[in-house]
Amino acid sequence: MSPAVARLLRVTAEALEIGIRAIRPEGRLGDVGAAIQRYVEQHGFSVVREFAGHGIGRKLHEDPQIPNFGSPGNGVVLRRGMTLAIEPMVNMGTSEVVMDPDGWTVRTRDHKPSAHFEHTVAVGDEGPIVLTRLSPDESV
Repeated sequence: MSPAVARLLRVTAEALEIGIRAIRPEGRLGDVGAAIQRYVEQHGFSVVREFAGHGIGRKLHEDPQIPNFGSPGNGVVLRRGMTLAIEPMVNMGTSEVVMDPDGWTVRTRDHKPSAHFEHTVAVGDEGPIVLTRLSPDESV
């Protein structure tokens, strides 16, 4: 793996953790997206805008949509008990992506590497509860 790709993976994993830390009761979804976007762009990468994280309830993909960009203080109010998929998608080049004819495969428009990490997180009384960690001390 090249050092540039290793850096992309590290920044994407760190952006996931930063987004998770932005989750708190009465916070806003814009806080989460803005935290991810700010961190990613500070490191010279871009966030995919066509795809987003999402709520998890009776179905896997539910509202609210959780973009990896935004403005602090905007968006849906986070309530205790909400369950969310936080999933930064970070590109080495342009933020633009294209869908292959198979309707499933997504590629960056400029053919540069991209990375994606995800956790399922519940909004707890005092902040995020990561439901998909393998162990309590694990980070991505």
